[in-house]
Amino acid sequence: MMNRRQFVYAAAASVVTFARSSLALAADYDLVVKGGRIIDPSLRVNAIRDVAIAAGRIAAVEAEIAPEGAEVIDATGKLVVPGLLDVHTHYAQDENGPSICLSDGVTGWVDAGSEGADQIGQMVAIARSAPQPARVLLNIGRAGILPDGDTMDLTLADVDAAKAAIAQNRDFVVGVKARLTQGVAADDVEVLRRAQEVASSFNLPVMIHIGQTASPMSTLIGQLKRGDIVTHMLAPPPNSIIDDDDQILPEVLAARRRGVWFDVANGRSGHLLWDTFDRILQAGFWPDTISTDGNTTSRNAESVIDFPNVMSKFLNFGMTIDQVVARATVNASRVYPLFRDRGTLNVGAPADVAVLELREGSFEFVDNYGNTRTGRQRLFPSETVLAGNRVPRA
Repeated sequence: MMNRRQFVYAAAASVVTFARSSLALAADYDLVVKGGRIIDPSLRVNAIRDVAIAAGRIAAVEAEIAPEGAEVIDATGKLVVPGLLDVHTHYAQDENGPSICLSDGVTGWVDAGSEGADQIGQMVAIARSAPQPARVLLNIGRAGILPDGDTMDLTLADVDAAKAAIAQNRDFVVGVKARLTQGVAADDVEVLRRAQEVASSFNLPVMIHIGQTASPMSTLIGQLKRGDIVTHMLAPPPNSIIDDDDQILPEVLAARRRGVWFDVANGRSGHLLWDTFDRILQAGFWPDTISTDGNTTSRNAESVIDFPNVMSKFLNFGMTIDQVVARATVNASRVYPLFRDRGTLNVGAPADVAVLELREGSFEFVDNYGNTRTGRQRLFPSETVLAGNRVPRA
């Protein structure tokens, strides 16, 4: 026999269950996204469904939901996916960055080390004021990204300064960034060692920027621990993640097995070459996450434009739509604790939704070296819902 508390909990659960059904009173909902194709890899759903939202949460996902007085987004002929999570951006460089990417469907982002210890306050202030959840990685170079190289002066890889900066901003710093390309780091092995020393003090991950490094990838990746991130994974040689026979390096495979993440970070320069893209994907080593490496000027960069455009490259040249969406949503939600309850349309989750238009036609896609390819499909941002609220297009 149930006691009073058990009875109350059971009654409440029954009410919630009833509210989730398509027969619930429409007044229960604030917003209904109707008629779109739901693609939610977290739930293994790819089907025409309506999504109802109430009090900033996903309230129901059903074949037919009567909106009545609720606001309606007509998603007929479009894709409805969880809000996009961009794990490598530079949107904390400009106070306009968060709103620009939000209108592209990005409902959560991480700035990948735009600044170091000296200017961390600027990054944190922008992340703190962003409309969507946002966090930052601290550049191990205390002056941040520099034209002459973040740590070409090795004294800039200042462990004590980095530790102090993180301690003062622990609520917004979620990792440490080390850019290791030759000409950016004077001694890539030592810079990475210092980054790990800082990160390990706070139980945080390190993200390493690879491509054209002085040291072999096998040497660098051996320093990575579970939860660390290799970004620009499609960067061409020298010292790519593949050998001269187009085989993934054994050390790279071992790193993935021990829990190291591999991220795209499309970017503008030196990070993506179609030839290397093909060799890595054909070797079966697909990214864990897709990200843009974007900032406020990315819409003017043919190689980036926006997150849906970067996703489209993989859709045209090797992956299914479900696989692509997974790498921009549920997979990304596992990289940082901030996003653990996101990247899904599960009932009860925060109501962050991206409505995308998948157009058929002839579309050009550009790598970081000015090479173009033509694809037959491209994703375009259409609508964004953040915490249950429809976001105006920027």
